[in-house]
Amino acid sequence: MEKTEGQALKEKLFNTKKSGWESTNDNEKQEIFRFADEYMYYLNSSKTEKEIVSTSKEILLKNNFKDLKEVEKLQAGDKIFYVNKDRSIYVAIIGTEDIEKGLNIVASHGDSPRLDLKPNPLYEQDGVAYFKTHYYGGIRKYQWATIPLSLHGLFVKPNGEKVSVVIGEKDDEPTFLISDLPPHLSQIQNERKLSVGLKGEELNIMVGSIPYNEANLTEKIKLNILKILNEKYGIKEVDFTSSEIEFVPSFKARSLGFDESLIAAYGQDDKVCCYTALRGILNIENPKKTAICVLTDKEEIGFEGVTGMWSKVFDTFIVEIMDKLGVNRPNLLERVFSNSKVLSSDVDAGYDPGFPDAFDKKNASVLGGGVTIVKYTGARGKSGASESPAEFIAEVRKAFDDAGVQYQSSDMGRVDLGGGGTIAVCFSQRGMTVLDCGVPVLAMHSPYEITSKFDVYKAYKAYEAFYKI
Repeated sequence: MEKTEGQALKEKLFNTKKSGWESTNDNEKQEIFRFADEYMYYLNSSKTEKEIVSTSKEILLKNNFKDLKEVEKLQAGDKIFYVNKDRSIYVAIIGTEDIEKGLNIVASHGDSPRLDLKPNPLYEQDGVAYFKTHYYGGIRKYQWATIPLSLHGLFVKPNGEKVSVVIGEKDDEPTFLISDLPPHLSQIQNERKLSVGLKGEELNIMVGSIPYNEANLTEKIKLNILKILNEKYGIKEVDFTSSEIEFVPSFKARSLGFDESLIAAYGQDDKVCCYTALRGILNIENPKKTAICVLTDKEEIGFEGVTGMWSKVFDTFIVEIMDKLGVNRPNLLERVFSNSKVLSSDVDAGYDPGFPDAFDKKNASVLGGGVTIVKYTGARGKSGASESPAEFIAEVRKAFDDAGVQYQSSDMGRVDLGGGGTIAVCFSQRGMTVLDCGVPVLAMHSPYEITSKFDVYKAYKAYEAFYKI
């Protein structure tokens, strides 16, 4: 039936959110599912920021990228990367234009909320040995009890020896757990606010219960645990002083739902953007502007530290590129930055139909709606926001439209309810034009987050299109 004038006008003028699956043909659906399988493999191999760097470096080397430290001179088309203390990695493809005209940067972060160990973690109490933890990033603490946890970490001894340890990811390895009260005994605990259903000092991980077999000793269970660690890894208790031990959920990334349209996995904030940004730059050949992919660290705790985005190590990376291009001169870095454009590729809190009151539905991103554009971040009255200018948003929209990338515009929740920030502020303070652009996530910061395979794939195509601007 022919459309009425009003129907046609409404279709032309309204910004109606539609599920991307409705316009996806069988061939593209197969491509989306194949890409999702590869992404889930990446997630299962890369649960910590150090593993993100290691896995990404391996991918880059297989795709003919070279370590910048091993390159004496650079020219247009060269593909290089720079590893910052094994916790961040910066990737570049040199453009055909003068670098002074700016960079096209897609920047994400590889760290995710988790449980770190305290400096002196191991103790014994009433027949059980525990590790004391200090949670990292914004978590809902009660969600971390009674789920299987894996140990990922590094011990560094004073002689420089490094001992990497991963326990709990394989089916034949032990798991670790934080206990909780049964409902029969939790009447007092039930009176607590949800935010302190479990307190930070109660997030203690069970690590063993067999005592060392010798009479007249104290702390025999703790001793037995240290004996096991010493025999397997050469570790003594003092070695926890110079260690980085992280506990993360043992859950594997898996397809979710009867139709397998969704992905459930730990750490999709922000590893989903790490993978899609990395895969996008692999497709770039001889870009007009130098294309940069950033996988940084420490976003979840405020971008701080030498491997976070406030660090000047990123600036050093760009300066070294300019040196090896033979073009560096005073104030060039500032000019390059002022002409650069950035997608801060971080996830967005997608609309959850189970909790509609938390969202302004009209301004929320939805699963299956495509990559999300967030004009401003911050909280309440845009406090701490990095707000993108309309001119840049229009430029990004055109790039996405030309590439056939479905996108949606969103805001994070109701105005007075919450909010959040991203590494966008780190780039804007360097003089760059920035827009937040990522993937909608449900149950963000939980041990098992949810994304749509459609959105993940469209993020990959969106970042690829942006590198080419």
